[in-house]
Amino acid sequence: MKRSHLLFSSALLSLALVACSDESSDTTSATTPEGDGDGEETATPDESADEQIVIEHAFGETVLDDIPERVATVQWGNQDIALALGVEPVGFSAANYGVQDDSGLLPWTKDQLDELGVTDPNIYQDTDGLDFEAISDSNPDVILASYSGITQEDYDLLTQIAPVVAYPTTPWTTPWREQVLMNAEGMGMKAEGEQLIEDTEATIDEALEDYPEIEGKSVVWVNFSADDMSNLHLYTPVDTRVSFLKEELGLSTPEDVEAMIENKDEFFLSLSAENADVLNDADIIIGYGDEELYEAVKADSRLGQIPAIERGSVVMVGNATPLAAAGTPNPLSIEYTIEEYVELIGDAVAKLDE
Repeated sequence: MKRSHLLFSSALLSLALVACSDESSDTTSATTPEGDGDGEETATPDESADEQIVIEHAFGETVLDDIPERVATVQWGNQDIALALGVEPVGFSAANYGVQDDSGLLPWTKDQLDELGVTDPNIYQDTDGLDFEAISDSNPDVILASYSGITQEDYDLLTQIAPVVAYPTTPWTTPWREQVLMNAEGMGMKAEGEQLIEDTEATIDEALEDYPEIEGKSVVWVNFSADDMSNLHLYTPVDTRVSFLKEELGLSTPEDVEAMIENKDEFFLSLSAENADVLNDADIIIGYGDEELYEAVKADSRLGQIPAIERGSVVMVGNATPLAAAGTPNPLSIEYTIEEYVELIGDAVAKLDE
């Protein structure tokens, strides 16, 4: 399945994307996981699989004739699926949100790399666009991008390097289960992916045991801005933040908010504060920010009249924190943050009875 670097360079020129190669990539050489000395081995794809793997996605279908040995991932969180399945990617994109240092790694990614004995991961520095040269240099057999925003042009160029597993329909909206299934299948590890989903579901269920009151409550995820209280941004049910709340935690979207969503594929919508009364039926509101922002929202003449805001049924997730980054979930981020997240939501729900 490997393509030569000469072929890639020709494709790069033909697609007039030479500029992408002008930016250097701060990558480090990958190491083979050695384990932690307890006798455990890194998971490997099912060697008995002898059928073609066919994966349908937004750009058509990807056909893999062989089980990939070298797995690369691009954009958000796809590396965590490979790592959760015990596979070290030959390269993956640096996290560009929620990282507390200059490592490009969220804490759950770092923890899993440590568990696999990986000390020098190969990280693509592609915040300003995919680093096609660095991806090509890692010589992958497959590129996982089931949760991403790659364009047709990106896809066409990436396929000159290796087969690509893209998102199913719409950019940045792949639910975590589907992300796991597509990426796992792209690695020839479908059964292992299904088991990972079951294990993650059990983790979520365990976290919810102490908060049965969460189920059935209504929620809206709202972005507030201290600089402009006149406009709000709401995430819609297709967004992974909201779909997780609905599908995993049993929350719902208020009917008035649902009625506002004209394009069901859009993951957010804008709302004028003049129409903020559509949020009146929300039992709780979740947003990015801190206590200072919440107090500013509460003091606003219009927003402060929203019942959830007024009574304090609000979860403010610290901006650019690991918990904020976990808003687009995968098995590793869920395991790392679910107890904290559920506790915050439970506290907000409890305000309904005060």
